[in-house]
Amino acid sequence: MAFHPIDRDTDYVLPPSVQEWLPEAHLARYVVDVVEGLDLSELERAYAGRGSEAYHPATLLSLLIYGYATGTFSSRRIERATFDSLAFRYIACNRHPDHDTLATFRKRFGKEFQSAFVQVLQVARENQLSRFGTVSLDGTKIHANASRHSALSYGHAEKIEAHLKAEVQELLALAEAADQSSVPDGVSLPDEIKRREDRLAAIGVAKAKIEARAKERYEQEHAEHAAKMAARAEKEAATGKKPGGKPPKPPESGPRSDDQINLTDEESRIMKVAGGGFEQCYNAQAVVDTESMLILVPHVTQATNDKEQVEPMVEKMQANPAGLNQPDTLLADTGYFSQKNVAACNAVKVAPLIAVKRDGHHQAWRERFTEPAPLAGDASPVDTMKHALKTKNGRAAYALRKQTVEPVFGIIKSVMGFRQFLLRGLENVQNEWTLVCLTWNLKRMAVLRLP
Repeated sequence: MAFHPIDRDTDYVLPPSVQEWLPEAHLARYVVDVVEGLDLSELERAYAGRGSEAYHPATLLSLLIYGYATGTFSSRRIERATFDSLAFRYIACNRHPDHDTLATFRKRFGKEFQSAFVQVLQVARENQLSRFGTVSLDGTKIHANASRHSALSYGHAEKIEAHLKAEVQELLALAEAADQSSVPDGVSLPDEIKRREDRLAAIGVAKAKIEARAKERYEQEHAEHAAKMAARAEKEAATGKKPGGKPPKPPESGPRSDDQINLTDEESRIMKVAGGGFEQCYNAQAVVDTESMLILVPHVTQATNDKEQVEPMVEKMQANPAGLNQPDTLLADTGYFSQKNVAACNAVKVAPLIAVKRDGHHQAWRERFTEPAPLAGDASPVDTMKHALKTKNGRAAYALRKQTVEPVFGIIKSVMGFRQFLLRGLENVQNEWTLVCLTWNLKRMAVLRLP
């Protein structure tokens, strides 16, 4: 049996070429090709006037994209990979940007990721990888870079505040007393008082933020209550009969005892997650093309439900450049249904197919294959949508929803391994989610382009 010789000491006659390291169809090559074709002049201008040589933004962006594509998210791991991985070596041209450079670039230029995201979509459109006709909207909870155990509730804050104030008064009394024999040895009364006053100040700031949130919530709930009461009054005036059921309960102002703020990432929220339980999260939204499974619009919200996300997502779709086709149909589940959302879609000539209620598990076979009765001429927009959902074409279109957006989230979480944001704060998290969606699109485009 002959073995290959083991020789790690032979020198190269010529320096090795990075072009020989990877196969032609490798994802790293595709990422570099696309990113280097983008207009990064805005990023380049940000480096103007630097005295020392800097890594080109295309190199740093490509490293981040390939890192997120392969589950290598931290800047330290990416730096290490430029030594250990042929793909990362290829992207970095056999150089090794340090983790501080990578982390600073990701945080400083997060807003510019949106421009790169749109340009990549234009590349997909130019290469006829997608038409962006019918799209699906859905959201998924992604853990914040903060533990729910670092959250402070308003009720608990008040208890701690009362306890600390009592201790401060006790310590002040001891400090003013002529006889301090009861003070244990080694105890500095001024230091102990200051420590508690600092904690009181921090708790006061946290309470103020909770109170501000409670005020915003009350204003929103008050507006919704007023709208419901107006609708009841309008119905009563039209029918001459008092509406059945109890009138909606007016909202209560002020913070609730269970209102919380996270001391690590105060802009994150405790949300119910799939599988049960509650975690400190953000609600990541995406509009996904049903044909190509490319993400058309990324978005992040603090809202725990999806009801209010149709309008901002529609606005973002409309804000895309003219070169990108505007979707003609929007698919969404029951969590997005409201009359307002249906109207928002119709206003921009996007046909909504938003489920009004969950379908039964055992639908009669005649119902599955029978077209609904013709719609009345004076049907409301909601009734028109309900009718469309019952048609053969409507059922076929809506069935695409689960086959597109949900697998995208599943691959991002399970294959790419992105289950938690690295950055903190809503704006930074929005930028990071854009980077994640940009990465997904490049991964998907690399597959779609292959014969």
